[in-house]
Amino acid sequence: MATATKTLDPPSHRTIADLLEQLGDIPADRVQWQPTPGTATERDVIDLHDRENRLCELVDGTLVEKVMGFEESTFAVYLAGSLLRYLQTHDLGKIVGADGMMRLFPGLVRIPDTAFISWGRYPKGKRRRGEIPTVAPDLVVEVLSKKNTAKEMERKLDEYVRAGVRLVWYVDPKKRTVRVYTARDRSILLREDQTLDGGDVLPGFALSIRDWFAEAERSGPR
Repeated sequence: MATATKTLDPPSHRTIADLLEQLGDIPADRVQWQPTPGTATERDVIDLHDRENRLCELVDGTLVEKVMGFEESTFAVYLAGSLLRYLQTHDLGKIVGADGMMRLFPGLVRIPDTAFISWGRYPKGKRRRGEIPTVAPDLVVEVLSKKNTAKEMERKLDEYVRAGVRLVWYVDPKKRTVRVYTARDRSILLREDQTLDGGDVLPGFALSIRDWFAEAERSGPR
């Protein structure tokens, strides 16, 4: 689990181009210029959400817009529904949705599209409204959007693994695949004719990728 004693390497950007590259070659329109990049804090993440209902991650003192479109959100919701049904008979922990802010390291706040946190890792005690917990989920799910870059997702994967996340699923609706990571350098690519399983993190969980995608893409009654 992430702890307050862990830190990340300090940012080294000198120009806007350096900043965008360090953030993962992301489009400039995802970077918030107020507060000034390099000076943002967790309080800014919370205030922006409360004031404008906008989600931004905190990376290197910079607010970075979380991207998820209408279609991508349906994939995350239907997956979360399947996970919730599984947890009704396997009381292993809780599911967090697409606005669940998490402090992976001091100064780094990520917001996965879906995450599973086991009871052993779940933050204990009461928190003030809007307070961001320090927690490394057991499972993190990211549904890829066209504004996500390969370098950004590589950086996120590094952070998740360093924080102690045990299982990472990268869902690509366009390619109709799910990349399953059990370590930074250990992954398998599942296609839509295969089954997604929970491995050691969610033993017994299984979901047909074809059925999941079909339900997420359905645009009318059965």
